[in-house]
Amino acid sequence: MYEAVQPYAHGMLDVGDGQLVYWETCGNPAGKPAVVLHGGPGSGAAPSWRRYFDPARYRVVLFDQRGCGRSRPHAADPAVDLSVNTTDHLVADIERLREHLGVDRWLVLGASWGSTLGLAYAQRHPARVSELVLFSVVTTSRREVEWITRDMGRIFPAEWARFRDGVPAADRDGDLADAYARLLADPDPAVRERAARDWCAWEDTHVGTVPGHRPDPRYTDPEFRMAFARLVTHYWRHAAFLPDGQLLREAGRLAGIPGVLLHGRLDISSPPEIPWRLAQAWPAARLELLDAAGHGSGHGIGERVLAALDEFAGRR
Repeated sequence: MYEAVQPYAHGMLDVGDGQLVYWETCGNPAGKPAVVLHGGPGSGAAPSWRRYFDPARYRVVLFDQRGCGRSRPHAADPAVDLSVNTTDHLVADIERLREHLGVDRWLVLGASWGSTLGLAYAQRHPARVSELVLFSVVTTSRREVEWITRDMGRIFPAEWARFRDGVPAADRDGDLADAYARLLADPDPAVRERAARDWCAWEDTHVGTVPGHRPDPRYTDPEFRMAFARLVTHYWRHAAFLPDGQLLREAGRLAGIPGVLLHGRLDISSPPEIPWRLAQAWPAARLELLDAAGHGSGHGIGERVLAALDEFAGRR
C-alpha cells in the first residue's frame, strides 16, 4: 500500500435532519478526485483507506456515513433517531459533499456495504461517476440478508445457534435482523448490550471462511459495537431501503462507466454469484474472482484494489 498520509483539509458538513457528516481530503489537491464508501453500515472511514491511493495522483475524499465514526449524532446513543438514516439520505449526502468540495466527477471506491451504496449512488447520478472499484460486492437484497442471517448457519451451525438463541423464542423462526433491531431498541441497557455483543459475534463468524481469520478488534469497543449493530440491523431489516433487486435490474444505468469488481471465491457469506450477476448486466465492468480470498481486503484483494486504482489514475 502507499505511504500513510494525513488529510490536508477536513470538516463537518451539515446535511440536514440534525446530521453533521465528517469528511476529509488527502493526497494531491489537483489530482484525480475519488471518494471512499466504507462498509458496515457503520464501520466508519478508517485511515487505512487512504493508503490504497497514489497520493501524488489522487485527491481522495473520505467521510463517515451518518451515525458512525466522527459524524454526529452517533448511533451508539439509543436515543438517536435512525429514521433519517436510509440509503436515499446517504446518496444525497454524497452529492452534497461533492458539491461542497467543488468536484465535478469522481471515482467511487466501495467495499461490502459500500459497494451497495456505490451502486445506488452511481445509478442515481451516473454523470458524476468516472469509474467504480468495488470489492466484497453485495447488493443487500432480502435474499442476501436471509443468506447471512440464516443459511450461513449451515457453515457455522454451533455459532449460528447461539446467534439465533440471542432473540426471544417467538422470534427465532422469523426475520433475525428485525428481531435484533428490536432488542437494540429495548429500554433496558443490559438487553441492548447483550444484543450488540451477540450480533457482532455472528458478524465476526460468518466472514471467517479463510484460514487464519482473526477476530475484528473493533468489536471490543462498546461505542463502535453498539452503533455498528444498530445501523446494520436497521439497514438489513429494510433490505437497504431499496426495491428488491433494483441494483441488478437498473445496472444498465451504469453503461459507459468502467468498473472493476473484486471478490473472493471463499466469500461464502456474500456468494460470488452476486458480483457475477452484476457483471452480466454491466458489460463495462471487469470481474476478478480471487480463489484464496474471503470477505474483505485480505488474500490478494487489497493488491488488486491498488492495481485497479493505479490503472484508473491517469484517466480523466
